Amino acid sequence: MKKFLLVAALLLSVSITYAQFNFGIKAGYTSSIGTKNLSSVTSGDYNLNNVNSELSNGFHAGVFARFGFSKMYFQPEFLYAMGKKTDQISFLETVNSNVATTFNKNVTVSTLDVPLLLGYKLVDLKLMNLRVFAGPKLRFNAGSSLDYNVITAGGSVTADQLKSDIKAAQLGLEAGVGVDVLMFTLDARYNLIGDMYHTKLNDLTIDKIPANTFVISLGWKFF
Repeated sequence: MKKFLLVAALLLSVSITYAQFNFGIKAGYTSSIGTKNLSSVTSGDYNLNNVNSELSNGFHAGVFARFGFSKMYFQPEFLYAMGKKTDQISFLETVNSNVATTFNKNVTVSTLDVPLLLGYKLVDLKLMNLRVFAGPKLRFNAGSSLDYNVITAGGSVTADQLKSDIKAAQLGLEAGVGVDVLMFTLDARYNLIGDMYHTKLNDLTIDKIPANTFVISLGWKFF
């Protein structure tokens, strides 16, 4: 991680020295959904129960900088993201048991996201451009939480026995497309990242929350 941050800092210092520079603010909509059900979406098998269990809606806001080299550019961002989601988990107490317990799971997501994106302008006109981009994304926990309450108690498991395992930091990959018109910038992107939030019972993971996100954001370049 230290080597990665050192390389990122070096790229940033070189960019500041030689590149065309833009700085701005941005905000937008964040929606998470697991990639494991993308095939069921295309086949038409995806339903409202799938959406309720995997979809969380939230927002993000922050700042970005852009360093341009002809049609290429480097864009670091610093964003705060948050969202909330409630769904259910149900599990058997043992593998051979028919005794099941169902819980409500309340998730509050709060993270600091740092995408480091390398982009290319497919269309580069005076008043607008069309871009594609990709790059690593650092995600840091900023107060996320998981809470549980019993709906159906079929056995001896209680909500107090369920433990939240929330990772402090993760490294993922982000890619997308964007368009700039005058000083406004609009991006649509997808973020691939590991599960950040786990529910455990006696050190055994019984539930995972997908951390992959679809992101739509609108930005304004000050200069």
